[in-house]
Amino acid sequence: MDTVNADPFAKFKAAQREGWSSFLPVEVISTIPAAKLVNFAQVTPGQKVLDVACGTGVVAVTAARRGAKVSGLDLTPVLVERARHNAGVAAVDVDFTEGDVERLPYPDASFDLVLSQFGHIFAPRPTVALGEMLRVLKVGGRIAFSTWPPEHFTGRMFTFIADYAPPPPPGLDAPAPPALWGDPAIVRERLGAKVTQLTFKRGTLIAPALSVAHFRVAQEKTIGPLTKIVASLENDPAKLAQLRADFEAMAGDVYDDNAIQMPFLMTRATKT
Repeated sequence: MDTVNADPFAKFKAAQREGWSSFLPVEVISTIPAAKLVNFAQVTPGQKVLDVACGTGVVAVTAARRGAKVSGLDLTPVLVERARHNAGVAAVDVDFTEGDVERLPYPDASFDLVLSQFGHIFAPRPTVALGEMLRVLKVGGRIAFSTWPPEHFTGRMFTFIADYAPPPPPGLDAPAPPALWGDPAIVRERLGAKVTQLTFKRGTLIAPALSVAHFRVAQEKTIGPLTKIVASLENDPAKLAQLRADFEAMAGDVYDDNAIQMPFLMTRATKT
């Protein structure tokens, strides 16, 4: 059987693969949270680490600079190419691969640590993605990830974007909302008895912006799902204007001193 064609979310993933290719500029503001996640995950020299949905490799490179033996995987080839570039500039060796978090190309129990910064949350089936992340993790190994709480700006933004998205085709469930990964109660439920020592910690990503409008323009150019929605409304100027006005009103609630405050949640647990 062709497993790619059998995937009910194949078209959705193809759109994500293309859409997130514009994410490159965001690596600048995601580097400090990357260090926070690596610290929270307690990365140490010699550990085998996997960075899932690695984007431009900011977490992978940070972990490699701590002496870990790191692999990184992302769905978007443009981001994988950039991640390799970043590893080269930092003079660290990271094995980057293009791939899908719902079908990780690694043997069982391959890693001491599995990490993800704002990445695995976009997999359409949380149970499948989490199952794969835990499958490749050794018993006693740690899983750690950063996510966007639904009550704060970024979680609200992805819910806002989803409200503008077209409904899924008949017979196909909608992808799971990414922001649910930022709810500790949901995370506890999803991890369940598969882990012990479940721990949470919060942080804040600071996104510099000269104005709310500057921030909105930057997000439209770099955040794949938003870019896609904006493109789909090119022939509906009234609806596009409303989307932009609503977005700026939402962002304005968290804008101060030329910066957007973007709180996030970090989760860490040990595989049983």
